[in-house]
Amino acid sequence: MKTGIKVGSIMTRNFISVGPKTSLFDCISKMHKAKVGSLLVEENQNLKGIITDTDIIKAIAMKTGFKVPIEKIMTKKILSMEPQKDLYEAMIFMRKNKIRRVPIVAKKKVIGMLTLKDILKIEPELFEIVIQNVQIAEEEEKRKRLKYTDEYKWISEGPCDECGGYDLLYKEDGRYLCSDCRKALKR
Repeated sequence: MKTGIKVGSIMTRNFISVGPKTSLFDCISKMHKAKVGSLLVEENQNLKGIITDTDIIKAIAMKTGFKVPIEKIMTKKILSMEPQKDLYEAMIFMRKNKIRRVPIVAKKKVIGMLTLKDILKIEPELFEIVIQNVQIAEEEEKRKRLKYTDEYKWISEGPCDECGGYDLLYKEDGRYLCSDCRKALKR
């Protein structure tokens, strides 16, 4: 399902990049000022990595300190795309690789950045492709959460008969209850 819109025509051309020796603090400052969720890391016009809001959260959680050079925490495995690719192909590529942004490269040089936000501005109907990925990730997270609890027989998900909150439901005494209400009932 091609859109006829090329990635190069909607990408952000004024992307922000930093050098690999830039401190975490300086990257956070740049991202905040520019109101962006990522920065490209370049050295001598060659793409070395990308630093995203997720990378920053991980670094802070690991207590790396704000003076650490960004090369120590950036994502080094970079997926990129050519500007002549169709917008629909870009969406499929991003969904398959579970990424929200992709550098656009021509002749081994970064010429832009494509984000989900860029795509949704142009083609809002592609929102369904984006939301599928989010829903799949949410389901996987729920199952992981259950794996590490003593609760094991959830039936479905929906509103709890007791509190009305939307969650995974367990059948207890003919009622469908969320885990919190189920625990409270057992006390």
